[in-house]
Amino acid sequence: MGQVLFIVWRESVEALLVVGILNAWMNHNPAGRAGKPWLWGGVALGIAMAIALAVALFTAGSLMAGAQDYFQTGMVFIAAALIVQMVLWMREHGRTLKKELESGLSEKAASNNWWGVTVLAALAIAREGSETVVFLYGMLAEAGSVELVKMAGAGAIGLALAFLTFYVLQLGGKVLSWRLFFRVTEIMLLLLGASLFLSGVEKLISMDVLPALVDPLWDSSALLDDMSPFGGVVAALTGYRSHPALTSLLAYALFWSAIWALFQWRNRRLAAATA
Repeated sequence: MGQVLFIVWRESVEALLVVGILNAWMNHNPAGRAGKPWLWGGVALGIAMAIALAVALFTAGSLMAGAQDYFQTGMVFIAAALIVQMVLWMREHGRTLKKELESGLSEKAASNNWWGVTVLAALAIAREGSETVVFLYGMLAEAGSVELVKMAGAGAIGLALAFLTFYVLQLGGKVLSWRLFFRVTEIMLLLLGASLFLSGVEKLISMDVLPALVDPLWDSSALLDDMSPFGGVVAALTGYRSHPALTSLLAYALFWSAIWALFQWRNRRLAAATA
């Protein structure tokens, strides 16, 4: 349940960040108050779009009876890629997001054209909501009724924590700032992305698409058993395995090598842009 709670919490905070900036600007600018209905209309539209994607994914999965395992495995890899994309996007736009949003709002208020606010709010909610749907699809598709209840509870806790986190971050302060929040959670997100990527590889091994090579490579269950309650949480959030196959270990190393290469490429691109 730790994955569900974390994903819902982190994605909800990002959505609240965009909506919160828009709403705060409108509250402090008389010209912007006319855009409030357009803002909340966009929020409702974004939620509807995320729900529509969830329905579409589960419908597609049920129609692929013979290839459902391949479909779910593909969704796991897509979820891992989305996590990496999200981290890179926030690193590039996080510092200037507030300024860009407020500048756009000033233009909308001056022209009295609020459609852009509706679209922006809808895309922000739909983006985070759709990513949440993709992240959780595999777990929801395979969950029984008891697990679904637990996941719903974890999701509700994650949403409540997101509102609390957003409130605390709005207060500011040196202990918990937006910069610190995004730096800590991006590390947690990358670890979760590695875990998802590894689970996709292990699914391919179980389907005999990939060979295990050596299985297991070692046994570290005496130190931390990934079948224990605490070990299971660590495994779900980081990709830890107490009995890893060699292919799994190589896949884990490949993921982090790709992350290093992507960050190096991003740094070179930003350096070239500012030169």
